[in-house]
This record gives sequence, C-alpha cells and structure tokens, in this order.
Amino acid sequence: MTLAQAQAVIASAQNSGPRIFAYVVLSLATGVRTEEARALRWENVDFGDLDGVPPRAASVEVWRSVRDEGETKTVKSRRTLALPKLAASALTVLRDSESHPPGDLVFRTSTGRALDAANVRRQFRAVCRAAGIGEKWTPRELRHTFVSLMSDSDVAVEEIARFVGHASSKVTETVYRHQLRPVMTKGAEKMDVLLGPLA
Repeated sequence: MTLAQAQAVIASAQNSGPRIFAYVVLSLATGVRTEEARALRWENVDFGDLDGVPPRAASVEVWRSVRDEGETKTVKSRRTLALPKLAASALTVLRDSESHPPGDLVFRTSTGRALDAANVRRQFRAVCRAAGIGEKWTPRELRHTFVSLMSDSDVAVEEIARFVGHASSKVTETVYRHQLRPVMTKGAEKMDVLLGPLA
C-alpha cells in the first residue's frame, strides 16, 4: 500500500471497532507477522512508564506465533519492539473496552476464542472496502507496507530486517525486493547529481 492507502485503511479501521483497529495499527506500525499478532497475549504488551526511573517505552514482546507449538518462524523472529504512539493508544483503547484476564489473547473473536486467518481476512477486507481501496488486500500486506514505508523513509535494510524478525538482511532483500525501492534507486539518484549537468 502507499502511505495514502495505509492512512485510509487506518481511518476505516478506526470506524470498524477497537479490535480490528488495534490489529491493523499494530501490524502496520510494527511489521509483525499475522500469525504473531494472532498469538499475542496481554502479558506480552507493556504500556510503558515514561515517568519511571529509568523511563520505559511502551513495547510488545513478539515471542510466539500460532505456528506449531507456538514457535515463531525463526529464532531471530523473537523480538521486543517499541510501540509507536498510535499502536500503544489503539491497544490501550482495546484493553479498556473489553474484559481481559492477564494471560488472555489480545485479539480474539467476540466469543473470546482465538482468531483464525479467515476471521482476520474477512474483517480486513471489509476495512479495505470501506477505505475505498478495494478488497484484493490481505492482512499480510500490512507487513509488506511496513517494510515499504520504512524503506521509503531511508531506514537501512539491516534495521528493517531486525524489525521484521528476519535472520539476515539478505532474507529481507529477497522477500521484499519490490518494497525496497530506495535501495534500488540510490545509484541513479547519485549519478543524476554527478552527471546531471551533462544531461
């Protein structure tokens, strides 16, 4: 998604209820995998304490997934990510809007059961339709959008790899080569500066 499309999806999700809003914002703002978001428990969300000594930023521990035996895709996929303000705010609203025992899943159905991929896809497509960007999108494209937006903001591919839990930046470059536009255009941009006067 472009930045404008991502902003439209966020606005649409906000009008669709706190559960899908928090899911969309967390996925888009941190780049977590869909199977990592669906396995997230409240005990792994730290809302931080900026007035503490030392101050503590809001964060989320991405240590499990809905894969076999709860394992993340790779060992490097286990990571703790600081939460952008929008994600921390969306999770706070979700926490305050529903009754959650401490070990409970963050994202669940209205009956309290674990979300499956079909639940999330259906809700996400409705959000995208309401946002006016069509229904072809899937929740995993939130992760792709995160990579694209980070790359467009000149974040180094090595740092992006750490955010998304890849074993190396080579994996990120291979899987997300279409999203890593600045890496592909830097040479042309530099040569335009150097050779521009000759054009």
